[in-house]
Amino acid sequence: MFGFSNFLFYVSLFYIAYLIVFSAFSFLSVLVGAYKLQKSARLKRFNTLAVDNNVPISILVPAYNESVTIVRSINSLLALDYSQYEIIVIDDGSKDETAQTLVDEFGLILVPQQINNELTCKKANAIYERNINGVLLTLISKENGGKGDALNMGINASRHPYFICMDADSMLEKDALREISEPLYEDDTTVAVGGMILISQCVRVKDGMAVSYKLPRSLLVCMQAVEYNRSFLASRIFMDAFNGNLIISGAFGLFKKSTVVGAGGYSTNNLGEDMELCMKLHGYCRNNNIDYRISYQPSAVCLTQAPSRLRDLVGQRRRWHIGLMQSLFAHRRVMFNLKFGWVSFFSYLYYLFYELLSPIIEVFGLLTIGLALYLDVLNVTYMLVFLGVYAVYGIITSLCAFSQYAQRFKIRVWDMVKALVLCILEFGFFRNLLVAVRLMAFVRYGKNKRAWGSIKRQ
Repeated sequence: MFGFSNFLFYVSLFYIAYLIVFSAFSFLSVLVGAYKLQKSARLKRFNTLAVDNNVPISILVPAYNESVTIVRSINSLLALDYSQYEIIVIDDGSKDETAQTLVDEFGLILVPQQINNELTCKKANAIYERNINGVLLTLISKENGGKGDALNMGINASRHPYFICMDADSMLEKDALREISEPLYEDDTTVAVGGMILISQCVRVKDGMAVSYKLPRSLLVCMQAVEYNRSFLASRIFMDAFNGNLIISGAFGLFKKSTVVGAGGYSTNNLGEDMELCMKLHGYCRNNNIDYRISYQPSAVCLTQAPSRLRDLVGQRRRWHIGLMQSLFAHRRVMFNLKFGWVSFFSYLYYLFYELLSPIIEVFGLLTIGLALYLDVLNVTYMLVFLGVYAVYGIITSLCAFSQYAQRFKIRVWDMVKALVLCILEFGFFRNLLVAVRLMAFVRYGKNKRAWGSIKRQ
């Protein structure tokens, strides 16, 4: 019994250290994120980047059963403040009227197929085009192959040296292309740039820009908003400082076409095709001694719909965690590899221990602490105080992240009070819900690797 008690004691100490490291990282990330946002805002007041020679960009919009939102999304893209871009919608064998809705709404015309085969993908059934106010809108109707396959088709069809991938239910602010392309001018080794993702249910859009912020009535959507602000503001800005980002959200990312093609394009058997591509770019560039940078640009904003139903959220997050698992396993050689530097010894280990394995560690740690307290191995008062401080610390960190982004808008006092309550609920309820969902992902690993997510659109 003495040996087992010692085991419980040391496991409990490991769990405490695990929480302390995570708290320190979260707090440091928010500080770095806040500083960089403030610095960026000051620089923009005195320096306007010349945009007369916009780099040409192809916007790829993979779609599957998106007839409800696709027209609104394309209309927002046609109104972007950018001079050289095209829009390519790839309908991946939708079972609804996605393709016909676009053909009817925009008067698209059937054209002969002229697509190269740089990346392998399912074949196209039909191609439609129309030039609308100087922007070429292309619709490719193809066999179902999954999101990665659809994006590979879009890359093959694209005419420009850079492309953006985005979700069919998302909208870009009208200056998003100018903002996300800035790193290309600042560093010509840039091969990919990630943008900020905001939940569209929380903002009011006027003339192509989010002008006001209001937390919606849906508690589930509100807690996702708190989570998004913390995730996109803090950790991604922090990792951008040492070229260590391993994820560029599939909802909004800019890529150099030649580098992506050289790396082999998107994976077609991975539910996390966005992370897998980002890790593939790190590996391709480092293995071929190519100077490169993968950047994050928080001033480039994309608005996307968050799941408003619990079952949609559960399905989405389960897919995300399976995709994370697949990506880390596929690129496991990155771990403890000197060639990858901070990407190996910080970013990969962070995603391994604090994202992928965190639900297992957290549940096992809590069970161990409970058993240790029952056997009187740990000091009850100390443990309760520690967990209380950890909870308060986490809530304050989330609130600071929300406040830092919210400064862009005029936030009502009531919304700040509501945000505080939400940060408490998000820490006490939402995170635990996600822990359970991510545990389910381990059971479902390997199933439906090409399946599109199904979320009820509004």
